Amino acid sequence: QVQLVESGGGLVQPGGSLRLSCVASGNIESIGAMAWYRQVPGGSRDLVASITNRGTRDYDGTLKDRVTISRDDVKHTLYLQLNSTKPDDTAVYYCSAFNFRTLRRYWGQGTQVTVSS
Repeated sequence: QVQLVESGGGLVQPGGSLRLSCVASGNIESIGAMAWYRQVPGGSRDLVASITNRGTRDYDGTLKDRVTISRDDVKHTLYLQLNSTKPDDTAVYYCSAFNFRTLRRYWGQGTQVTVSS
């Protein structure tokens, strides 16, 4: 099992910045790629960014100029930096980790990000 706990969400003004964190615990030695997704009420859970355990990054094309994904495997933590925030960024942000031994994807509980003045 892998447990993921996100933090860093909250209220941010348009044009602001925030950094989300996701701490992994449990069977972490089998974690491969990790990713951030986001979901609005009634919508699908959409990929924001992903990063492999070798550091290869992939971004949603509409967000790549404003987001940066990174990971610290010593601290077992995944990060998402979001800049120039917009009201459309309002969503629940979920951390995800793929276990390459069990071929299972794990999810955190999500953290709410609200962009509003």
